[in-house]
Amino acid sequence: MTRPSATSKTPGRQEDADSTEFVFVPHLPDLIEPDEYAEHPDGRLIRIRITVTAEGVQILGDGFRPAAVEQILAALGGGPIEEMLCG
Repeated sequence: MTRPSATSKTPGRQEDADSTEFVFVPHLPDLIEPDEYAEHPDGRLIRIRITVTAEGVQILGDGFRPAAVEQILAALGGGPIEEMLCG
């Protein structure tokens, strides 16, 4: 997921009470590789990457549980959360 200054990949999501806006995009970078899945059978792995760009700060998140990544990004604020459909 990403925001135009945040990010995540998500197969499903829920709008929260603060009405965070979600925008689907065709591609976001992977932060978790398929060979790592077996190392985390409980599905609790989340990775966050923060990058400073000329336009501001970009926050990219990837996780096995999209709702957890969305919750983190929504709490940070800063605009819509960009997501891609996986699967």
